[in-house]
Amino acid sequence: MSHAGKWRGFTLIEVAVVLAILGVLASIVTPFAEVAAQRGREQELRRALREIRDAIDAYKLASDEGRIPRVAGASSYPPTLQALVDGVADARNPKQVKVFFLRRIPRDPMHADANIDAAATWGKRSYASEADAPQAGEDVYDVFSRSTVVGLNGVEYRKW
Repeated sequence: MSHAGKWRGFTLIEVAVVLAILGVLASIVTPFAEVAAQRGREQELRRALREIRDAIDAYKLASDEGRIPRVAGASSYPPTLQALVDGVADARNPKQVKVFFLRRIPRDPMHADANIDAAATWGKRSYASEADAPQAGEDVYDVFSRSTVVGLNGVEYRKW
């Protein structure tokens, strides 16, 4: 009786071929996973920018309608992002009920430090600031990501 029939298993060559195939498959899948993760962060950035910008626009509209008292010479834009969360007393409502524009300030998903306050993760542009050189000021006219990384669309995140 032959011993060849008793021994069952894989030869070293078979194991090496399987490992080589798994290595090739892993090297193909890894870039796709990285792109998918980046695309997810980009979608979160778009959503956060839209949410904050809509809240800023709603604050401006409420101010223009006279629902938010305005200091002479000041713009109709919120003084800080936190003002959108804290709310403002409605000047047209006899009960002075607060008007809220955001439940919370979303974080910039492209900001690396998770320990920083959400409002501090964003770059802010005041109404008096130029679009191509945004600067913070007495109000918040717009927000932008501080990231200089280029997105999948070829545009830096800070220019979105």
